[in-house]
Amino acid sequence: MKKYLVPMWNYKNHKEKHHLAIIEAENKYQAMLIAIGSHNVVLDDDGWSIEMPKEEKWYIDYDYDNYKEYHPKESFTHLGNNDKINITNNLAQKEDLAVSIYDYMYWGDYNAQIKSLAEKALAEKWSFEGKDDYSILKNYLNYTFKKLQEENKVIETDEYCVFNTGLFSHYYKPIYVYGEINLKASGENASQKWFFKGFKDEYELGKLDLETNSPERADYFSDPNRLIFNWHNEVIVNNRHILDDLNTNKRLPDSIKNSDIPLETLNGVIGKAIEKIKANYKLAVPHYYKNKIQLLVPLCFGKNENPDVALVLDQQKNGNYLATTCLSMEMAYIDARLIARPESNWLMADHIIDNSSYDQEFIDDSNEAENE
Repeated sequence: MKKYLVPMWNYKNHKEKHHLAIIEAENKYQAMLIAIGSHNVVLDDDGWSIEMPKEEKWYIDYDYDNYKEYHPKESFTHLGNNDKINITNNLAQKEDLAVSIYDYMYWGDYNAQIKSLAEKALAEKWSFEGKDDYSILKNYLNYTFKKLQEENKVIETDEYCVFNTGLFSHYYKPIYVYGEINLKASGENASQKWFFKGFKDEYELGKLDLETNSPERADYFSDPNRLIFNWHNEVIVNNRHILDDLNTNKRLPDSIKNSDIPLETLNGVIGKAIEKIKANYKLAVPHYYKNKIQLLVPLCFGKNENPDVALVLDQQKNGNYLATTCLSMEMAYIDARLIARPESNWLMADHIIDNSSYDQEFIDDSNEAENE
């Protein structure tokens, strides 16, 4: 885990004076997601607007490639000519922000544990093309754990903890994480209170004869209708954000970035994509973002049918969809996998090359804590 400095600015001083939030995450991309997910974020014409307490609007710089690491020896930092501020853990996080799965429990060799989970669960591609790092599974498990905390579905007693991974064994039995008190951790400030004891299926957990019932899985939606594209409703595109926002624009292929008529090109590609999902609603893949379900639609800018980016459709109260932004294919897959393994043939892990710059920093067996 590393700590990253996430630039933020006040609505009134848009991009004139930055403040920095310190976000602990396993990589830069996740630092951005944590910062965004910690607030009531809405998309307007200028970017991601964060509605802070007292109705004060803030923005997050979601060009995560440029995030800098925070080193504890520093009490403040500079961003060009911007304000010099004290760095706190609370600037861009809720007081009750969920603990990461890495800080919650001592795992030993985390990579080995993740591999064992992949082998225990139903067969699935957990790494992007050309890699064998289980990055998809690591992201899935960490964010599922945070969602379980929000829903109060992590069971803790004086002796053990247990939570539902949302995954199923080869015999279609739920898989749980089971841990016991880490006897090397003590005191209020002790990290990793729990010691990982294993991934248990329903029968294995029952054999432990626990005093509590098996915990429920994370619940990502309450209205199944939001999982399906409704072709009766209108799609309204935020062209300005997709074309002008630097972070979104860099995800687009060169064919549109170098085009003399980018607006016409974008509208043509989006129009074709919408016609396709009207003909086959299954092409729209649901994904989970900021406590709600949105839909992902493939955008193909080339002559072939290989998508370059995924268009995000956010359904409004009147039923219409706002096409808010575009995600890279790896971002789209990671978000979609929180709900279920994508079954659409355009969003498949083994067809996606992970071009993101975020580090895969995971807990390994270098931890010194031991269970006695």
